Amino acid sequence: MLHDAHGWWIAEAGPPPALPPLAEDTEADVVVIGGGFTGLWAAWHLFEAEPGARVVVLEADRCGFGPSGRNGGFVQSMTLSRRTLHELYGVRAGDELVAASEETVRAIGAWCEAEGVDAWYHAAPHLVVYAAPGHDDKFGAPGEGVVALDAAQVRARCDSPLFTGGLEAAVGATVHPARLAFGLRERLLARGVRVHEGSRVRALDGSVVARTDAGFRVRADAAVVAVGPASGALRPLRDRLTVSSSHIVLTEPVPDVVEALGWTGGEAISDGRTLLHYLRTTRDGRILFGWAGGRMAAGARPGGRMDVDPEVIARARGDLVRFFPALAGRRVERAWGGPIDVSPTHLPFVTTLPGGRAHAAFGYTGNGVGPSHLAGRAVAALALGRTGGPAALPIVGPPPRVPPEPLRVMGSAAIRRALVAKEAAEQDGRRPNPLVRALAAVPERMGMHIVR
Repeated sequence: MLHDAHGWWIAEAGPPPALPPLAEDTEADVVVIGGGFTGLWAAWHLFEAEPGARVVVLEADRCGFGPSGRNGGFVQSMTLSRRTLHELYGVRAGDELVAASEETVRAIGAWCEAEGVDAWYHAAPHLVVYAAPGHDDKFGAPGEGVVALDAAQVRARCDSPLFTGGLEAAVGATVHPARLAFGLRERLLARGVRVHEGSRVRALDGSVVARTDAGFRVRADAAVVAVGPASGALRPLRDRLTVSSSHIVLTEPVPDVVEALGWTGGEAISDGRTLLHYLRTTRDGRILFGWAGGRMAAGARPGGRMDVDPEVIARARGDLVRFFPALAGRRVERAWGGPIDVSPTHLPFVTTLPGGRAHAAFGYTGNGVGPSHLAGRAVAALALGRTGGPAALPIVGPPPRVPPEPLRVMGSAAIRRALVAKEAAEQDGRRPNPLVRALAAVPERMGMHIVR
């Protein structure tokens, strides 16, 4: 099994040649910092709204090489969060946000078709399955756009012996995330957007001057900051997110197993854990299996075990076979991981930084492929000085705070360990001890979410 920090998606897609770094001072209407989904979609929406706009994208590494190009490829809406959205924003605003997120799922597919980008977009429902005792108690009555499924209905979609029921969100899709990111980059270049890779921004001042490691500057009227888990490096956002990690194992092609499971509809599946498992098939008959139970990062320093954690990978591999016993003896060819920017509410935020000319989007909590398109629209609208439409979505505004360091990483790590122990006990039919239960309940009591 190859442990690969960049993941299989990037290798399969065959990354395009690297673009040259910024090599001179320049001016722009908008500078976009970050070449993942949020930054690339923001650049796309900027150019769609203002075709003559001078847009410069600065990416520290390669576009799509970060979390955007190595996630599970789930294009999810916010439908399953409807009840939380009602509590946070009210019924009308919550429903409008759900509708916008569902339209985003469809819009990504329409974009791929219109632009001729083969990102393996496949529209299919998203299933949340009950795979351990207590999962069915975590979710209330299904709301609009969600249907409850019994064990027979779930296992007709994917016949794991663990599945005892679940929920189906009708609007969903899967993509090949690296192909989507590379396709976006190429379409932006074709439209005249300047994209510089290997151009890490070390400073962004209030007059909107972005300075790279090499000392070159982009002076702009506005800035979009789209750096995901690294957002905490910005002082105004330091106490607005937590950084966790998620890891994936990928099998060899196993079309016979997929066929025997009846998993032929391409559904994206996650289970009812807080530190959830997520699983899907690929176009060439592999099974991708992820676990969002990785370690917490200190401050804004994702890396190391965030990218490849052998302990987490081993656990994910064991759970893969527990879910699908027919995979015993079949090869797991690749394993990789990546950091997650975790929002206290489990929802992304779009916010304006002090000075009023720089705007940031972050906090996807492992569900960014779909919402990044929506947040990209919102942050682009703000950069253009607009106040209506996507700029007025409920996710636009100051995000809530999380505890400061070192309390944040110490507390988060303790809660993570408690959640791992609690969910392992529940999986085995044991009752977690009182201390574990108490620690695992802390985020909910504080109105916060660790991953789900």
